Amino acid sequence: MTKVKVKPLGDRVLLEQMDVAEQVKGGIVIPDSAKEKPQEYVVVALGTGKTDDNGKKVPFDVKVGDHVLTSKYGGTEVKYDDKEYKIVSMDDILAVTA
Repeated sequence: MTKVKVKPLGDRVLLEQMDVAEQVKGGIVIPDSAKEKPQEYVVVALGTGKTDDNGKKVPFDVKVGDHVLTSKYGGTEVKYDDKEYKIVSMDDILAVTA
């Protein structure tokens, strides 16, 4: 995994889409523009962290390199150095996969 020059702020997490092997059934080819993107990503960078009401930093539930599932419409998609990333709030991460 390469080091990214994008640093999320607050409780946000920078994610990179995982490559998923394409399965074609019955010989039908679906164009990329019509395919639904899976919501499985790799954590690339963590923000500075969220602060609770007492002024203490709340630790992240994920770490760099974790594979995660996100909500379908959460976050913001960005393009940087010809790569596509998604910046999501920690609340938009639903699960860590094995």
